[in-house]
Amino acid sequence: MSEQLKKILFAVCDKTESTAGAQAVYLPLSKLLPENGITDPKEIAEFCAQCAHESGGFRRLIENLNYSAEGLARTWPNRFAMADKSPNELAVKIARNPELIGNYVYANRMGNGSPESGEGWKYRGRGIIQLTGKSNYQAAQEALGIRCMDNPDMISGIDCAARVAVWFWVKNKCGKAPNFEAQTRIINGGIKGLDDRKARLARAQELN
Repeated sequence: MSEQLKKILFAVCDKTESTAGAQAVYLPLSKLLPENGITDPKEIAEFCAQCAHESGGFRRLIENLNYSAEGLARTWPNRFAMADKSPNELAVKIARNPELIGNYVYANRMGNGSPESGEGWKYRGRGIIQLTGKSNYQAAQEALGIRCMDNPDMISGIDCAARVAVWFWVKNKCGKAPNFEAQTRIINGGIKGLDDRKARLARAQELN
């Protein structure tokens, strides 16, 4: 399995992405996946493809929230777009301010408080699966015995990122989802980036 895992990790990285991240995450995953019952080649390929998309080829382990006003309107139209799809007043106000964006985008969701609480930014996406939201951080802390509530950035360390990703996958039964789109909804909350996720998965499946 070890050599096949390495091939899959490299395959799910885009040609424009360095394989350094895949190389770094290989060792912890080579132990964690079988220890947690993830041994089916199909499930391993799906896990790696989803994580590679979430983390930009295992390189971006803290969520990038540096959006323009136009980017906010495209990504979250219900919150930041006018009827004509142009940015609304709030989008213009918080554009290019990652902390403000995090606090507004993730406010009053996933256990986070209001924008003023700062919890949207504090518990933004981290790790290879981009764990997001206070309630998810709390659950990870309790399940894994890590102190990520006080130190959220620890999840951006590669070993912890791998542990958290495997825990999240198993806890949420991602491998048992009826299809890849449903699996994406569990991880992402929607189907953002579905085409890229599928392309990464297809490259992994071509190895068989």
